[in-house]
Amino acid sequence: MGDWCYASYMSDNQSPAGVRTGAALRSARNSRTTLAAILLLAGLAAVLFRVPAVAAESITGSGCSVSVTGYLTDLAKEYERRTGIKVLVRAGGAAVGIDDLRTGSVDFAASCRAREAGDPPDIQFVQVAWDALVIIVHPSNPVDSIRPQEVRDVYAHKIMNWSQLRGKDMPIKLFISRAKKGLSGVEACTRTLILKGKEPTEGPGVLFLASTGIVEQMVENTPEGFAVSGFTSAQRRSVKMLKVNRVPPTTKNIIEGRYPFRRPLFILLPKNPKPEVKKFLEFVLSAEGQRFIRSRNVVALHDVK
Repeated sequence: MGDWCYASYMSDNQSPAGVRTGAALRSARNSRTTLAAILLLAGLAAVLFRVPAVAAESITGSGCSVSVTGYLTDLAKEYERRTGIKVLVRAGGAAVGIDDLRTGSVDFAASCRAREAGDPPDIQFVQVAWDALVIIVHPSNPVDSIRPQEVRDVYAHKIMNWSQLRGKDMPIKLFISRAKKGLSGVEACTRTLILKGKEPTEGPGVLFLASTGIVEQMVENTPEGFAVSGFTSAQRRSVKMLKVNRVPPTTKNIIEGRYPFRRPLFILLPKNPKPEVKKFLEFVLSAEGQRFIRSRNVVALHDVK
């Protein structure tokens, strides 16, 4: 080390004979101290700021607006906080999610309806929570409660004015979620749970929209608006959820079956999901994942016995 320092740092402070003076020795010691400091800082930087060999992976999902708005976006952020794995989700409707999964555009999907004829047979439907259909109106609407038959009459154009529902004298504007391709989750469940298998009647005052998210936004901004949505997402919107037979939609009433129109919420997987998708689903179904879902005022999977 001494020879290296001597050869490297020989200067005007050294004698011609190669014998280092006191000034030269001090200079060499200072140089060694500076070099050691540089090497130490370089080592710390390598430890603190090194780039991992493999960047954290991300997974993508799409589908049911009720799920994405109601719990899935927040759950994805919580999973990233715990694991560092990004989970990117977007709404658009159950039919969109199923088609995205079929084409391989996403890694998983969300749905608020069960499997229907025409769905790809190799897609796995895994229930993760519960929801209930709710009837939503503008917050300014004085109507407080409705009966199932009255909902059917609105869809059949037998009731077309709010005065027929104990409200103001104004026409009802009915907003319905209808996917361009496939079957919307809310539309499918409305047909099964409320309309007794019948199709809604098309006509004046009826507007079909691409997803439940858009339906909810329309009701938020339309005093005459009327729509069916999901409790899980509607509770996060600036809308009024009507009582049904004077029973309010609450998690307690949904769990106990006092409020009608309960339905399952699903996460959908392809035939051969990525390992990270499997891990995400395991988290969703775990005790911690279910507690997180419940913390969003959503009915967890095992809350319903």
